[in-house]
Amino acid sequence: MHNEKCQLAGTTTTIKKGGFIGLEYQVEDWWDRVYGKSWMDSNGNPAAMNYGVRAGLEDLPLNDEVLYGKIGPFGHLVHMSEIGDVEVV
Repeated sequence: MHNEKCQLAGTTTTIKKGGFIGLEYQVEDWWDRVYGKSWMDSNGNPAAMNYGVRAGLEDLPLNDEVLYGKIGPFGHLVHMSEIGDVEVV
């Protein structure tokens, strides 16, 4: 669990890698701070399940360096490695 808010919380950044490349991502905070547990323990949560599928298909790290935010009106989990160098839009 992250004890501190993510440095990107409340900002919009551009995704640099993976299936959402080039899209603007409005970061809310670390997933475990938003939901109260790891994405790996978030059984039945659609955003966490979608991330699990993407993690397998896109070979994302299986850790909790995962953000929750929005792409357009929809919530998505994105790994920090997909953000790359931090660039706030």
